[in-house]
Amino acid sequence: MNPSIILSALLLASAQLPAWAQQPVTAPARNAQNQERPLVARTPDDQVAGDWGLQPQEWALYRELMDGPLGIYSPNLDPLSALGIEARTDEERRRYAELQVQIEARRVEKLLAYQRAYDEAWQRLNPGMQRVNLPDDKPSGGAVRGGGRTAVFVKDGCAACGQLVQRLQSSGTEFDLYMVGSRQDDARIRDWAKRAQIDPTRVRSGTITLNHDGGRWLSLGLPGDLPAVVREVNGQWQRQP
Repeated sequence: MNPSIILSALLLASAQLPAWAQQPVTAPARNAQNQERPLVARTPDDQVAGDWGLQPQEWALYRELMDGPLGIYSPNLDPLSALGIEARTDEERRRYAELQVQIEARRVEKLLAYQRAYDEAWQRLNPGMQRVNLPDDKPSGGAVRGGGRTAVFVKDGCAACGQLVQRLQSSGTEFDLYMVGSRQDDARIRDWAKRAQIDPTRVRSGTITLNHDGGRWLSLGLPGDLPAVVREVNGQWQRQP
């Protein structure tokens, strides 16, 4: 048979094939190569335990505790607090307390350093622009304002926090509100205050103030979860019932 006739027949048959049948044979190889890319490895438990200064078995005990009643009553409890509360001996309790003091001191130091950098950046980039009313936004080392006023610590996504603030406002209590985890974002505090139905006139008058936490809650070293109402009594900050 004439070779040109055979070649023409092959080309005609190829043209009549459906589109999917004409894909290059190398396509599956490229897909296989994509599928072989390694996934990001998850952080192992022993590394997380090390971040808290704990042994792997202590981390396992913490996970076990949080799966029980303790985790139901205090679902956001950190590992050191959980292990300290459930410590079996005074020695264990002292160990977890010391670890927590060390870790929180480092965290507060970082938070305050960032607060100073944020304050400097604000003054440099927005001179003269008013921020959220920060009564202690002075060179005071990040301390909570005392003088007998009530300080209320809240966080976003906390229904009990909004309910507590509404009760205090209804009773006419003057207080300084500190939002933990605000990320120095004034809009975040304002939005939270609107959802909590805080009276803007009381904010303008100063009977209620809205503040970034900036590590203050950790610096007090008080136990328990948020919300928290604290007052200065004889020079010591105490959590109120």
